[in-house]
Amino acid sequence: MTLTTPGLLFPAISLLLLAYTNRFLVLAQLIRELNAREGDQLRPLVVAQIDNLKKRIKLIRLMQVWGVIAFLLCTMSMFALFVDVALLGVVLFGASLCCLTLSLLLSLYEIHISCDAIEIELNNIEKKPIQD
Repeated sequence: MTLTTPGLLFPAISLLLLAYTNRFLVLAQLIRELNAREGDQLRPLVVAQIDNLKKRIKLIRLMQVWGVIAFLLCTMSMFALFVDVALLGVVLFGASLCCLTLSLLLSLYEIHISCDAIEIELNNIEKKPIQD
């Protein structure tokens, strides 16, 4: 394995962390809007969404943590390869790939939960009376 092998992950992990941050910022904005809009009384729809939002925020935090760990391990792998400790470099790169895989699996689960949130909204829309 050469120094460039772990280097190939740098742009991918960077873009992935950027995407995770964007998901977090969108959720944070949504939570702030809900808080401002709902005031002192919460509608049942919002109560149903709060648990979903909490789960998603926690998942995004975990996605970011495992993504950063993957990035650090990838960096350490490159350093090990740079100082000619090939076995350590390969092991660190493998660990980096495992962490990245875990981060992606968490992302997949967060997407699933996000779809559940949309389902709650759709169910609420279906309950509204149809106007002629």
